[in-house]
Amino acid sequence: MSFDFLDITSYNLLLLVVALPLLGATLIGLITQDTRSARTVAIGTSVLTFIVSVAIAVQFDVSNPSIQLVQVLPWISSIGATFSLGVDGISLVLVLLTTLITPLVLISSWDVSDRPRGYLAAFLALEATVLGVFLATDLLAFYVFFEASLIPMYMIIGIWGGANRRYAAVKFFLYTLFGGLLMLVAILSLYALTATSGAGSFAYSSVLALDIPVETQRWLFLAFFVAFAVKVPIFPVHTWLPDAHTEAPTGGSVFLAAILLKMGGFGLLRYCLPLFPEATQEFVPWILALSVIGVLYGAVVALVQKDIKKLIAYSSVSHMGFVVLGTFALNATATSAAVVQMVNHGLSTGALFLLIGFLYERRHTRMIADFGGLAKSVPVMAGLWLLVSMSSLALPGLNGFVGEFPILLGTYQAAPWAGVLSAFGAVLAALYLLWAYQRMFHGPLLTDDNRNTPDLHAREIGVLAPLVVLIVAIGVFPKPLFDTVEPSVARVLSEAGVAAAPAAVGDTAQSE
Repeated sequence: MSFDFLDITSYNLLLLVVALPLLGATLIGLITQDTRSARTVAIGTSVLTFIVSVAIAVQFDVSNPSIQLVQVLPWISSIGATFSLGVDGISLVLVLLTTLITPLVLISSWDVSDRPRGYLAAFLALEATVLGVFLATDLLAFYVFFEASLIPMYMIIGIWGGANRRYAAVKFFLYTLFGGLLMLVAILSLYALTATSGAGSFAYSSVLALDIPVETQRWLFLAFFVAFAVKVPIFPVHTWLPDAHTEAPTGGSVFLAAILLKMGGFGLLRYCLPLFPEATQEFVPWILALSVIGVLYGAVVALVQKDIKKLIAYSSVSHMGFVVLGTFALNATATSAAVVQMVNHGLSTGALFLLIGFLYERRHTRMIADFGGLAKSVPVMAGLWLLVSMSSLALPGLNGFVGEFPILLGTYQAAPWAGVLSAFGAVLAALYLLWAYQRMFHGPLLTDDNRNTPDLHAREIGVLAPLVVLIVAIGVFPKPLFDTVEPSVARVLSEAGVAAAPAAVGDTAQSE
């Protein structure tokens, strides 16, 4: 195979989209104390990375369910490990989400004054590792990217976070590291199994072809599942998330909610379901139960929060519970919607954390009780906050509905009890989001601080605009998004031994 890196073909676009952020981070490290140049390099690199991801989407054949545009490079030949990348419909939408969110985070962080070069470089390194997770088709490469993402996120929380940043950063690191180590043991076990029938291999296709005894599947499934459950996070291994969100800087909270949690949902679909089909079927009732508990628990705890950032953090526990619920409903309706809902959650919750950050910069408080009547002084912020909240609570016509409703529908078809109970999570979401909005933005203006709070300026509106446009566009016309993910979801369900329903979820969601 010839590797001419000056010839940007459809195959090395995948390599380029991972390498560009790393190149940008390296350039920032070489710039001497020039903050403005560092910002220009960081934002320019992230925008260019987004353009490359759009080029990947143009090259991608949405009707083909297979992993496409595969790029394989030699890596550790002695153990059969390769640096291989590939994209399917599931990973494509998450790659696009990642490359969209990153420049918005960097632009929103323009005023960061504490070691800004390190801050910008950390985000670019984080983007590169997350893109590697979504694109890797070698299990060892996947593991390296999965664990490497801990380092820049640990730095972002631990260096640029709040008063308890070190505690939150260490807790985040230890939880995820423990899950990752269990997954490493499982990956090495799979490598040993491939070696029994020939040369050992970490290639996803080789592992997928294994005929693994059910007893072995159970243990391997649990090892992978714990790693991804922590990352989602699923109840009861969720406790690191509220601390991390509360202490992280605004950009860190946005990236954590919009992108990092999706690594767990992606891992469940890419690895747990197809690699361990019999074990998946056995554990489905237990995982559905944990998902329902997470949906309801996250919503109830969000309802009593006094800190608006912690409220949205617990709402993420609830909303990601819907994603896991749809994934393990194991039908085309719910599982396709689970992927769509990962994108929707990234857009709506990412926008909410941006708004919280913009308000905190003005008032230096996140306590809901400190606000009141803000709609009179910040009408633009109030309007956008209400729109994004409506998206998060799944109002028809906005993106949250076209993900959440098919999840509930498909889950009810697979397990009526889980569908009915989780529907109460949607009701509770309306309560905690609208009650918080009412207390913060309505009522009389009682303090000078609230009365004199300035509204959003042009840069902040520009950062939120792409998210708001997508929130409305997906809500009105979700078919392109469903058309992209459905063939790959059908392939995953087939590999998991489940016959996918023939109905087109995108058409169903649109007609609703």
